[in-house]
Amino acid sequence: TSPIAWLRSRFYYLLIRLYFDHEFSIEEFTRGAKQAFSVVSKLLSQRKLDLLEELVSAEVLQVLKEKISLLPDSHRDALAADIDAIMYTTEGDVRIYYDDDGIKFVSILMCFWYLNGANLPDEVPGEAKVFQIVFGDENTKEKKHLLTANYEFQREFTEGAKPDWTITRIEHPRLLE
Repeated sequence: TSPIAWLRSRFYYLLIRLYFDHEFSIEEFTRGAKQAFSVVSKLLSQRKLDLLEELVSAEVLQVLKEKISLLPDSHRDALAADIDAIMYTTEGDVRIYYDDDGIKFVSILMCFWYLNGANLPDEVPGEAKVFQIVFGDENTKEKKHLLTANYEFQREFTEGAKPDWTITRIEHPRLLE
C-alpha cells in the first residue's frame, strides 16, 4: 500500500481505540479476520449457506445464494481457504461513519492471498491469468493456485449494539462473479 494509505489507516485505528474500543488492536483483528475468512470460504465452497447467517449480512447472503448455485464445481472448490494456506493478508480501506440516526459504524476491508489446489483451468473467465505454483519434484508434482479474496468487516459501535463484526462484502475475483 502507499505510505499515505498506510498512515491514514493507522490514524483510523487510533480513532477506533480512542473513541470506540479502547482494546482494539489491528493485529488481533487480523487474526480474527483470517479465521472468519477461512470458515466462511469453506462454508461457501461446501454450499452450507444456512450456517453463514450469523457471520454475513442478509444482503450479502442473498447475493451469495444466487451466485453459488451457478458456480461450476472447480470454482466452488477454489473458494475454500485453509487458514494455513493464507499466504498474505493486508488491510484495504478503513472507514468510520455515522448514519442519519446517529448510529456509529466501523468498516475494515481485508485482502487475502491464499493457495488452493482446486482443478482450475489455466485461463479463467475474463481471460485473467491465475498464478500457479508447483510443489514437489517430477514424480510428486502438486499444482496450487494463488488466489485473492476481499472481505469487508463491519461493526456497529452504538451504545447497546452487539459487539460482533459482520461480513458485509465478499469478493473472490475471477471465481465468484
